[in-house]
Amino acid sequence: MSVAGLRRAAREAVSGFPREFWWLWTSTLVNRLGAFVATFMALYLTLDRGYSASYAGLVVALHGLGGVVSSLVAGVMTDRFGRRPTMLVAQLSTAVSVAVLGFMVHPVAIAAVAFVVGMASSASRPAVQAMIADIVPAKDRVRAFSVNYWAINLGFAVSSAGAGFVAEYSYLAGFVGEAVMTLICAVVVFMKVPESRPQEAGSALPDATAADGVRLGTVLRDGRFMGVVGLSFVIALIFQQGYVGLPVAMGADGFSSSDFGAAVAVNGVLIVVLQIPVTRFIQSRDPRRLLIVSSLLAGYGFGLTAFAGSVGVYALTICVWTVAEIVNAPVQNGLVVQLSPVHGRGRYQGMYALSWSAAALVAPLMSGVVIDRFGAGWLWGTCAVLGTAAAFGYWLLMRNLPRDDVASAPAVSGGSPVVGSEPAVEKAA
Repeated sequence: MSVAGLRRAAREAVSGFPREFWWLWTSTLVNRLGAFVATFMALYLTLDRGYSASYAGLVVALHGLGGVVSSLVAGVMTDRFGRRPTMLVAQLSTAVSVAVLGFMVHPVAIAAVAFVVGMASSASRPAVQAMIADIVPAKDRVRAFSVNYWAINLGFAVSSAGAGFVAEYSYLAGFVGEAVMTLICAVVVFMKVPESRPQEAGSALPDATAADGVRLGTVLRDGRFMGVVGLSFVIALIFQQGYVGLPVAMGADGFSSSDFGAAVAVNGVLIVVLQIPVTRFIQSRDPRRLLIVSSLLAGYGFGLTAFAGSVGVYALTICVWTVAEIVNAPVQNGLVVQLSPVHGRGRYQGMYALSWSAAALVAPLMSGVVIDRFGAGWLWGTCAVLGTAAAFGYWLLMRNLPRDDVASAPAVSGGSPVVGSEPAVEKAA
C-alpha cells in the first residue's frame, strides 16, 4: 500500500467518532502510559526482592483474585450508578493502592496490597467497555474498539520499554509513576467524560429500572454468552503468560528486566503499527474463522517460546502471538457487545471482565508451579494445547450459526436474549 493509501486508511479508521469517545480514548492512553505493576510485578518480586517464582506467582495471583472480586461488583455498579462514577472510584483507588504497594516490604503486606490493587485496577474495565458501546453507533464499533485497543498498546509500548529502564534504577519510581499517571487519568474522566448510561424513553434520568431487570442470574443463564466467557478465559490464560510466565522464564535464563522490557515492547509496537490495517482486513472476514485462527496463533506463538534463547528470538515469538491478539481482541469485544442487552451492558461486561481477571488469578499460579517443578518448556507446551482447545471451542460454539447472522444480528434491548432463540454475533469489535 502506498503512503497516500496508508494515510487514507488511517483517516478512515479514526474518523466519525463522537468527542466523548476521544476523551475516553485519551484517558485510556494516559492510564496505559503509566502501566508498571502488571508488567513488572513478577520481576520485582524475584529479582529485586529475591522471592521464588512460586511466591511471585502467588502474589500476582492475588492481584488477579482482586480483579475477580471487583469485576462483577463493578459491572453492577456500572449499570446502577453509571459508567463515569465507577471509573472515577476505580482510578482513584488504583492510584492510592499502587503508591502504597511500592512502600511495602513484608511478604504478607505485599500480598495484601497487591490484592487491593487488583480489585481497584480491574474495576474500570466494565465501565469503559460499556461506555464505548453506549456512545459509538453499532456500525462503527469495530473501529472504536480497535482504536481504543490501539491506545492501550501505544501506551504499553512506551511504558514497558521506559519502565524497564526505570526498574533498573528504582522499582519504587515505577510504582509512584503509575500512581501519578492513574491520577491524571481520573482527572481527565472527571473533567471531560460525561455519563453515558442509557436513559428511559421520555426521561432525563438514567433507566435504573430497566438495568435492574437484567441481573447476574440473567447473564449466567445466557448459554452462548457464557460459552464465550469460558473461551475468553482460556485465551486470556494464554496471553497472561506474556506478563507472568515470560518474565520469570527470561529472568531464569539470565536476562535483565530491561531485556524483558525491550522484548515485550515489541507486542505494543506491533499492535500500534498493525492495528489499523488489520482492522480494515477483519471487517470483511468471517469472525468465526478469525477467532479460530487467532486462538491457534496464540497457543503456538507461546509454544515456540520453548525454543527461544536470545532476546531476538523471544521477540520473534512475541510477534506471532501479538498477531493473534490484534485479531482476537476487537472481534471478541464485538461479540460480547452484540450478545449484551442495552440496559445490562455493565453486568455483561463485568462477567466478560471476570474471565480475564480469573485468568490473571490462575495464570501466575500455573506458570510459577510449572516453571519451578518441570521447567519453562512445559509451560509453553501447555499454551499450545490450550490454544488448540480454544480454537475447537469457538468452532463448536458457532458452527451452526450462518455467517449473515454472525455479521448483522441485532442485540436484544432492555433484557436478556429471547429465551429459546440463538443470539447472533455481530462482526464488530
